[in-house]
Amino acid sequence: MGRFVEGAQRSQTTLLPECLDDFIAEDNPVRIVDAFVEELELASLGFEGTTPAITGRPSYHPAVLLKIYIYGYLNRVQSSRRLERECQRNVELMWLTGRLAPDFKTIAEFRRSNGEGIRNVCRRFVMICRDLKLFTQAVVAIDGSKFKAVNSRDNNFTPNKIAGRQKQIEQSIQRYLDALETADRTQPAEVEAKTERLREKIETLREQMRDLGHAAELLNDLPEKQISLTDPDSRSMISQAKGTGVVGYNVQVAVDARHHLIVTHEVTNVGNDRTQLSPMAKAARDAMGKKKLKALADRGYFSAPEIKACEEAGIAALVPKSQTSGAKAEGRFDRADFIYIARDDQYVCPAGQRAIYRYTSLERANLLKLRTYWSSACPHCPLKKQCTPAPYRRIRRWEHEAVLDRVQRRLDRQLDAMTIRRRTVEHVFGTLKHWMGSTHFQMRRLENVSTEMSLHVLAYNLKRVMKILGFAKTLRAMKLAGA
Repeated sequence: MGRFVEGAQRSQTTLLPECLDDFIAEDNPVRIVDAFVEELELASLGFEGTTPAITGRPSYHPAVLLKIYIYGYLNRVQSSRRLERECQRNVELMWLTGRLAPDFKTIAEFRRSNGEGIRNVCRRFVMICRDLKLFTQAVVAIDGSKFKAVNSRDNNFTPNKIAGRQKQIEQSIQRYLDALETADRTQPAEVEAKTERLREKIETLREQMRDLGHAAELLNDLPEKQISLTDPDSRSMISQAKGTGVVGYNVQVAVDARHHLIVTHEVTNVGNDRTQLSPMAKAARDAMGKKKLKALADRGYFSAPEIKACEEAGIAALVPKSQTSGAKAEGRFDRADFIYIARDDQYVCPAGQRAIYRYTSLERANLLKLRTYWSSACPHCPLKKQCTPAPYRRIRRWEHEAVLDRVQRRLDRQLDAMTIRRRTVEHVFGTLKHWMGSTHFQMRRLENVSTEMSLHVLAYNLKRVMKILGFAKTLRAMKLAGA
């Protein structure tokens, strides 16, 4: 095989480096992982087992297992069984752990029982980023995305799903019964085996009907009218990107608009983002150490009480108003066509008439006080057909509508706000889902899934900081983190 690069003979005796450190390059990211974990005070962060027991078999120090997990998530190896194998054959992990090779049960138990500590480590890394002055703009993009849980759609039940499935099974049973009746009438010798198979299928379907009936009974006692059998905390949610349903969790993140670092995150099993704006924005402001913050979010976060809570906390929210009225689509005047005159507390309609205040009502859904306006000229207005099919065009205004008006003015001044939001946060979700693979989460229950997400966020932020600062500065920052 001349003229090709040739490898050494497998039987060739070689002199390997005398120490394991010679195998690890000076700019290998595993050195940063080691420096970061070594400077952490694991006991104060909430880790178990930091003090060894006096009796019994010696245990692994939590720092060793934490290093294994951070390295694993950095390299897209999340399974405890795969991490066990990597500890036995991966030179980088051998260097990182001092050639320790815990079994997969020990590795998995560490992640399961130290969720709070792992989440605190993720927060600690964000504090290091803050100390490194990486959050200078005080602008974050907030968004949520659906991540799949360890629960198939077939093992998630709602009343509508059960009713639909029961109808399908009834149709299948009737079809098999008709085929069985036809076979009984003809009685040819060659269809006896087919008849037996039909009876087995019918019995299987009847067993499924009994299981669905049991699931329906369980749903009657649940306020959410939804149950997942494999991961009880997961929920069926609409995925806006695909237009289909997914059984999983809604992961909320706030991402720094300058360096695209994840400032804070939260895993919920609520299918919408309506109540998440102020909690995420406040958590991001505290994590960044800022008094004021600008938060960008899409129209799925538009909620009057949430926007008001943000303003009271010194957070300038930029959220497009959700389009709930069909007037524009039907060719009629939209709410935006009516101009509010603050000094007179009146609206000017497209026909130039004044809509005056009439009464105040309470919206039951959100307990909002709404002021209602209309003009007496509506019945005889020449533009009435373009305005409303009702006798009067009623305009309702929230008592704190000025807050929403300020949000709209901010959006009008910053026309690229939603472009910045999209390129900031949606790339982060795409990267995380690519790393996690097609199955996304591997653990069950909300608490454990939150731990798993914290490890993904920590790995993402660690890679971003290495990209921003370079290896040498990042390593120096990790060594100074505990000082």
